Amino acid sequence: MSNSPTMNHGAPSWIGHTSADPVAARKFYEKVLGWSVVDMPMQDGTSYAGIMVGEGPVGGFPPQPTSEGAWLTYITVDDVDARYAAALDAGATGVSEPATAPGVGRMATIKDPFGASLAFITYEQPGS
Repeated sequence: MSNSPTMNHGAPSWIGHTSADPVAARKFYEKVLGWSVVDMPMQDGTSYAGIMVGEGPVGGFPPQPTSEGAWLTYITVDDVDARYAAALDAGATGVSEPATAPGVGRMATIKDPFGASLAFITYEQPGS
């Protein structure tokens, strides 16, 4: 078993903050928590504001504004499609269907029967 949460099924491995003003949210958390947030280049030519802890990113601020502010936790899973289907069968609502983000991995988001959102992710392996 790896020590990396990106490789262990069931481990929380990423946090993402969405809001109507991602730039202001980033500045708020940089000031409040002293986070170092860096613009990480993505394969599609855009950038993603990554929260750095130690040598690597642990979360970030997606650039797309949303109507409500929220933190979303990503859980590493062995099979995004199968876990998404199992969640729907168990009473969850699909928020975003399984999709692949090039250079990142496969992910999907659900809202559980109790109203909480959660994302599933299977990261691309290095060299994939």
